[in-house]
Amino acid sequence: MNHSSIKPLLPLKGLRVLSLALNLPGPAALMRCRQMGASCVKLEPPAPAGSAPGSSGDPMGLYNRKAYDTLHQGVRIAVADLKTDKGQKALHRELAKAHVLLTSFRPSALTKLGLDWKPLHKRYPALSQVAIIGAPGVRAEEPGHDLTYLAESGLINGLDLPPTLYADMGGSLMASEAVLQVLMVQRQKGKGSYIEVALSDAAAYLALPRNWGLTQDGAAVGGGHAGYRVYPCKDGRVAVAALEPHFAKSICAAAGVPYANILSMLAPATHQSIATYLLGMTRQALDALSVEKDIPLYTLSK
Repeated sequence: MNHSSIKPLLPLKGLRVLSLALNLPGPAALMRCRQMGASCVKLEPPAPAGSAPGSSGDPMGLYNRKAYDTLHQGVRIAVADLKTDKGQKALHRELAKAHVLLTSFRPSALTKLGLDWKPLHKRYPALSQVAIIGAPGVRAEEPGHDLTYLAESGLINGLDLPPTLYADMGGSLMASEAVLQVLMVQRQKGKGSYIEVALSDAAAYLALPRNWGLTQDGAAVGGGHAGYRVYPCKDGRVAVAALEPHFAKSICAAAGVPYANILSMLAPATHQSIATYLLGMTRQALDALSVEKDIPLYTLSK
């Protein structure tokens, strides 16, 4: 089957999503909705005074225009100062046409903008709202960001910053999932519904394997299994993911290491033998080995 010829399902085709969300989680969720076929509109605040012509009122557009452009491809963007009467009129013109409202404000900010769920639902009974917040319940007003939520969930090592924004991106997926949920409810009950998505919950969800002990030091996927580690090679590094027995047998055979069962892969001698073998291999040779022997590995530069 030629997978490139398979048409996307577009489950949100015909759905109109209005977003007021700035920075990363909200726009990333909107991008996912657009990819699933939704018609997406975003209202942004005016750009800060003194900004260059064409500047965005979303901070993402100021500190990384490439990311901003990617996130908003296919999204209709309009400027509206929601703190003014003119901006509120523009907001309600869009709300009257929308099926889902996506926000990323603290509850107190939503109140100031007249976007509390109960009065909003009374005015627009068919409208649903997906509200991205930092933390749930009584913590909803606390200041926080991706980094603090990852730290809270035990996902920060030493003084190093994470290689990506896990809580933000995980939260964006939860938010796009929530759009699918409210759509299902609307179709079942004929009315809108409200879902909160907390970035702290997204971080906690990503941390579950660690909390279960799967990735703790010495656990099977925490360095204890000799077939699931990052090793140095002759001209870089290699990430080896030979976890299943048939993959483990293949890497052991290549390294000349006896394999009996899973316990073989936990033995220090197996670790040492595989490490020695890989250290003598170039990235090119390892890439070829991966194809020839069907071993899941990926080589990296130093």
